[in-house]
Amino acid sequence: MVMNYVYAFISVFIVSLVSFIGVFSLTLKEGVLNKYINFFISLAIGALLGDAFIHIIPETFKSNLGSNLSGILIIFGVLLFFILEKFIHWHHHGEEKDINSIHPVGKLVLFTDGFHNFIDGAIIGASFLISIPVGIASTIAIVLHEIPQEIGDFAVLIHSGYTVKRALWLNFISALASVLGLLIFYIFGSMVQNSVLFFIPIAAGGFIYIALADLIPELHKTKEIKYSLIQIGIIMLGVLAMAALTLIE
Repeated sequence: MVMNYVYAFISVFIVSLVSFIGVFSLTLKEGVLNKYINFFISLAIGALLGDAFIHIIPETFKSNLGSNLSGILIIFGVLLFFILEKFIHWHHHGEEKDINSIHPVGKLVLFTDGFHNFIDGAIIGASFLISIPVGIASTIAIVLHEIPQEIGDFAVLIHSGYTVKRALWLNFISALASVLGLLIFYIFGSMVQNSVLFFIPIAAGGFIYIALADLIPELHKTKEIKYSLIQIGIIMLGVLAMAALTLIE
């Protein structure tokens, strides 16, 4: 049983390291990165919507929560993140404005990603309590679905005004929430496991809100038909990437 815990902690650390996938951008010039940032945001939209509608929501409907309560919690998640962004905007406008101010959506993405990573940590913990092979399978599935989402999240942070290095570190700190989720799961056991069921549809609501309320309006700033078609194609690519993961989960 001790090895199960060891493997679990190694796994959540590996999942956290996925957040550094944006390090490839360090090789790009700032002008090149800014030129293609909307394509990465398109990928983020597809990954967020795909994760919510293909992975999270179907699982919550099949859980003990049932479809009615799950639906209510998803709506609650959308409203919760709407209220949270309102609060960030109020705080943002209350501060002295300057050219280096960070767009609120960046902070919202960090919060949502941390929330999701916390849940992932608890899921990994529960999987390794079943057996090491089950835990490894869950970890691989989480890593695979984190890759397109982390690329998208990183792009949103850059778009929000963070420097590349700061975005990388903040994304990593947010990813470390998975370690916290694992620790709390092992400390509080079944009580946390039951609570996670309620948090998962709320996270789905947060993903839907960010994709539809914050990111898609950014793409509307592009008027050229060619780039708009490319954006649509990349959104679909993000969704298809999430759909493909169902074949190996």
